[in-house]
Amino acid sequence: MKKFGIGASIKRLEDDRFIKGGGQFTADINLENQIYGYMVRAPFAHAEIRSINIKDALEYDGVLDIILAGDLDENCKVIPCAAMVPGVDGSLPKGGGRPVLAENCVRHIGEGVAFVMASTYEAAMNAGDLIHVDYNILESVVDICDTIKDGAPQIYKDVPNNISLHWEFGEKNSLNKAFKKAKYVVSEKILNNRVIPNAMEPRAALASYSEDEGYILYVGSQGVWDFQDLISDVFLKVSKDRVRIVTKDVGGGFGMKGFFYAEYLLSLIGSEKLGRPVKWVASRLESFVSDTHGREVSSEVSLALNENGKFLGLKVKSLAGMGAYLSSFSPYIPTLAALQVLGGVYKFPELFVDVKTVFTNAPTIDAYRGAGRPEAAYMLELIINKAALTLGISQDDIRRINFIKESDLPYQNTSGSSFDSGDFEGTMEKAMAEASWESFKLRQNKSNESGLLRGIGMAYYIECTIGPESEEIGLNFTDDGMIEIIVGTQSNGQGHWTTFSQIASDHLGVPIEYFNLVEGDTARKNKGIGTGGSRSLQMVGNATIAACASVIDKGVELSAHFFEVDTCQVDFKDGLFKVKGSNQSIALIDLAKIPKSLSGLPKHLKNGLTHYETYTKSASTFPNGCHISEVEIDPETGQVYLKDYTVVDDLGLVINPMIVKGQVHGGIVQGLGQAWMENCVLEEGTGQLLTGSFMDYGMPRADDIPDINFSMNNIPCKTNPLGIKGCGEAGTIGALPSFVNACKDALKGMNIKHMDMPLTPEKIWKTLNF
Repeated sequence: MKKFGIGASIKRLEDDRFIKGGGQFTADINLENQIYGYMVRAPFAHAEIRSINIKDALEYDGVLDIILAGDLDENCKVIPCAAMVPGVDGSLPKGGGRPVLAENCVRHIGEGVAFVMASTYEAAMNAGDLIHVDYNILESVVDICDTIKDGAPQIYKDVPNNISLHWEFGEKNSLNKAFKKAKYVVSEKILNNRVIPNAMEPRAALASYSEDEGYILYVGSQGVWDFQDLISDVFLKVSKDRVRIVTKDVGGGFGMKGFFYAEYLLSLIGSEKLGRPVKWVASRLESFVSDTHGREVSSEVSLALNENGKFLGLKVKSLAGMGAYLSSFSPYIPTLAALQVLGGVYKFPELFVDVKTVFTNAPTIDAYRGAGRPEAAYMLELIINKAALTLGISQDDIRRINFIKESDLPYQNTSGSSFDSGDFEGTMEKAMAEASWESFKLRQNKSNESGLLRGIGMAYYIECTIGPESEEIGLNFTDDGMIEIIVGTQSNGQGHWTTFSQIASDHLGVPIEYFNLVEGDTARKNKGIGTGGSRSLQMVGNATIAACASVIDKGVELSAHFFEVDTCQVDFKDGLFKVKGSNQSIALIDLAKIPKSLSGLPKHLKNGLTHYETYTKSASTFPNGCHISEVEIDPETGQVYLKDYTVVDDLGLVINPMIVKGQVHGGIVQGLGQAWMENCVLEEGTGQLLTGSFMDYGMPRADDIPDINFSMNNIPCKTNPLGIKGCGEAGTIGALPSFVNACKDALKGMNIKHMDMPLTPEKIWKTLNF
């Protein structure tokens, strides 16, 4: 391991700038003569729009224009769903994409109905209050189980029982045979509650248009090229070279910032119409009602086992909320994304999944950190623990009986995912040792003496990295002696600059301070995929080593030309090209400056060492690990205290252990938030958001979380050159079930039949006392 290369825990290059206030987020960017946008939002969850009167608002001092749905071209009215997964009969999901502005009907609280542009934000907001919308309030439904009932309010006339898609996987007859042979069948209804991403930086956009430069959009995103495609190909119907998307710093994405939103398009349209830049920044309340939300899946889960505790089959029947509209990838999340890891790291001879995606009068659902995999791991690991309790088997033994063994690898699971590497039992054993599992009874007895209930819960997760199969990167050698790593991914706080630079530094032998990261600008790169699905390092890392190899090959040829020797006489090591048997050498950084002064170079060396490389993956990767939570519960108050948290991960090759540790910690806390206190509450009957601020929506604080005991049992992946598996979403996936299993273990003597996330003090106290 080199000092600043692969495997070194170096501090992030990004942080010095951020700590000194040098970050440049979208809201920090301003353009000359800019004006401000404000979205007027529906105060009702379901209502017909009879009319919209903007006369008084247009007369308000400073107001320049107001856009309504009727002002939009037909191609600018709806943001389409990109993942139209076919159902059991081959039909595509019913219902529509997200309206840019509501025209005849609003279907969730906070839906946009008018976009005001004014010289100041205050003027735009005040004018918005003067817009009179005549609503005919309709019945609403927000519960995903209620929405499919006969007589429930219909969100779309042509979508019976509000079911958008019915999707299945597996052989029902084979599964039924397995269940008939079973000695035990354990079942439970399991809810994965709706949560709100709550990125530190709210969404924002700054749009400008000029005849010379075309359309420019500054926006917080997880990748700029999809936005460029939508604007040029779908909405505005202009060539891509007329649309530039720029993303600077991003304060958290979590999936939510990977999607295109109405305010971005309206700002561009407004700028073209008024000839001035338009800036829009969401308030925190707007973020609560207009960002995509996550999770919301209600499942009936049944596990069949033989007399020895061996799994025979798993049956899952789910209702998955879409909210009021189909977002970019929403039908994919509870179906294909969850399916890949639904069987976990266990041998399941039979698997059958039935999913109905349903509409409610609620904000849209889409990918949220883990996107389907936390939902799958949660239901699986909860039903396994219930089976262990039913059969009188320990949490670890029931998993040990059913693990896929190292000797079984590579192993294709029932849903078709192929696991190439892993030591699932060894990772669990290490986690148990780190968590002092054997001495838990002593700690439990001590807690009992204090009147507290103590529990320990285990969960083993596996996740599947997803996303498009190829990614291009560039290594560009600049005149000032620096090397630009030009990527199509987008950092949202993950430390990409540091990690990618470590790989390039390691392979090129150039100190890490010579590298800069270029991302988030369609003018600097023609194509890119963006960040999501824990794919960035796997894709960019492997593209980088391929690009470095090509740069070295070019360097050998260029240095041979420079020294007037054959290429076979040139060696490369530690950043230097040397002529064998002589004292002639030149550093790679210096060689990169040479081509301009040399004549007679072949065409492929005219640009010196600059090189672009595309990496195409052969398979997904499968990070995995064991999480163990230990909790105390005060039965007098229902309060849960997280006393200890242990995780052992297999993440394949790790480039920077310090960054990985931070990513895992962040993911764990985000998962604990959902399991413990986070919950989006929409009022039954009205659809009003009751948790619309940080005063109402609980999230973990630093003093809620103990020191997290994190270690690794890494086995390099065999399906990519670097052996990378990924880490960005792993922590969240394991946190949900381990925490809930620990709480259920603490309460197992209290005759509690059922309890759903989040496990708040009120919920636990009521369950214990009523």
